Amino acid sequence: MTTTRRVLAVAALAVLAVPVAPPAIVAQTTSRVLVRFGMVTDVHFADIDPNGARTYRESDRKLAECVSEMNDRRVDFLVELGDFKDQDQVPNEARTLGFLRHIESVLALFKGPRYHVMGNHDVDSLSKAQFLSIAQSGAGASGEAHYAFAQKGVRFIVLDADHKADGSDYDRGNFDWGDANIDAAQLAWLERTLASSREPAVLFIHQQLDGEGAYYVKNAAAVRSILEAPGNVLAVFQGHRHEGAYSVINGIPYYTLKGVIEGSGPDANAYAIVEVRDDGSVWVTGYRRAVSQGFRAVTTPPGRSRRGR
Repeated sequence: MTTTRRVLAVAALAVLAVPVAPPAIVAQTTSRVLVRFGMVTDVHFADIDPNGARTYRESDRKLAECVSEMNDRRVDFLVELGDFKDQDQVPNEARTLGFLRHIESVLALFKGPRYHVMGNHDVDSLSKAQFLSIAQSGAGASGEAHYAFAQKGVRFIVLDADHKADGSDYDRGNFDWGDANIDAAQLAWLERTLASSREPAVLFIHQQLDGEGAYYVKNAAAVRSILEAPGNVLAVFQGHRHEGAYSVINGIPYYTLKGVIEGSGPDANAYAIVEVRDDGSVWVTGYRRAVSQGFRAVTTPPGRSRRGR
């Protein structure tokens, strides 16, 4: 089957998913929605046999369902939080590139801007340049792995933790996945980016920032310190841990979306729609296995100066 025919066939299999509403205590607010975006993570597409609960060949159908729902809901943009593709047990560069092209063609069915976050599996046998040449993000990305863009008065920041402790890039598998870091230049860029505007900010990253251990960015504490300083970060959205998680550290919520890859069949899917509201609250509406969550950072609401509080 050609790639085009496979994409059309996959899209035709997308079915209606029933979301789980956010907590009623949040849904009672009269605040106004500023931005609505779609979110999905850990797709891990590859044309290979399952490995335990990881059903690689089903990921394109799961992503197609997500894209169909996002088109129906007319969200402002769609972001995938990393580990977009996978590879053969014995890596084959040509096949890996084919997996990436195919799953990107499914994501491209979304009728709006789409954005990528770099995951460790995205460079397990490719370079960042190879990945970014195929998995292209919307305005603001400029072909970079870390970037920022604005939508309707909210600033969105994408970080790239695919760096070793010495600051060098992950490249074609030359890394330990448990050694994830935000390099010094990116830390300085993040600080400048947050300081340059009082717009409310939302952060996307693949690896975790809210703890310590193999799944977490090694210099996460330094990153959190930068995020906490300006008082305008509303939420951090993460992937990587397929089971999902939620925590709050020093007033900032950290929501980890469940991974698409785990489990077989439509009900094993996971994706979400996120609303950022003008009172500073954030609503996550989870679909399939994704968890719905409503929260508000202890920070300055959008459009209000800290001096006015």
